[in-house]
Amino acid sequence: MLARALICFAALTLSGCDMTDPYLREGVWRPNGSNEANLRAMVAAPADLARGVSAPGGDGQQAAAALDRYRNDKVRPLPDSALAKVVAISAGSGSQ
Repeated sequence: MLARALICFAALTLSGCDMTDPYLREGVWRPNGSNEANLRAMVAAPADLARGVSAPGGDGQQAAAALDRYRNDKVRPLPDSALAKVVAISAGSGSQ
């Protein structure tokens, strides 16, 4: 009997959850596609949203080769920038 009462109480409590849902409450913002509309208004050429444009100086062959190496698990290591070397420093024992 107690279990049945708890189940009924839980069902009644959860039925009010739509009042806490930010998309179902009255007086709150609802998604209406305004972000996409703003992007379409701001882009210089709307056709760029449907298909990409090549970057000046871009090399499609180089990009395709990099993807091929990634997919075949043959990624090359990054070149050494020689800006700074990462060296592990021990905390020491406290003696001087």
